[in-house]
Amino acid sequence: MNADTAKKAAIPQVQEPAKISDISSPKWFLNRELTWLQFNRRVLAEGQDPRTPLLERVFFLAVVGSNLDEFFMKRIGGLKQQLWAGVRRPSIDGMLPKQQLEACYPVVKDILGQQQELEETLLALLAEEGIRICQFGDLSQKQQQEMNRYFKKELYPLLIPQGIDPAHPFPFISNL
Repeated sequence: MNADTAKKAAIPQVQEPAKISDISSPKWFLNRELTWLQFNRRVLAEGQDPRTPLLERVFFLAVVGSNLDEFFMKRIGGLKQQLWAGVRRPSIDGMLPKQQLEACYPVVKDILGQQQELEETLLALLAEEGIRICQFGDLSQKQQQEMNRYFKKELYPLLIPQGIDPAHPFPFISNL
């Protein structure tokens, strides 16, 4: 290698950046709903990874379920309202509300299928560790009595307000 070649090798050639004619073009934007669903696929993948500790996998499964609940309440609900209102203005990525709904449903269906498979897998793994979800009727008499006591003392007062006024507003009840 001579001195001239060494100089050329040390200095990288700068290339002209690609010409972007219109940065507001929809082709430069991702759909908000579809990218949100892709994020949830990644969360689900964490739960599917056998290298992840079991209870963390359960946590990721729960997060996906909660996220999908919110997705339908807020995002799908909003798109349906736009559709019913006759909105014909596309989102920044160029998709109309109907197109977004049509694009979301197959992705959601796939996520739900994977979510169900993961739930079955995790329930089996939890059972191997002595953790199981059971029906009330499967509990012993003593366990049923304790559950009834807990419900009456801790939950029932939250569900049935005794009085509603400015000093005692209706208690917050999560939609989930």
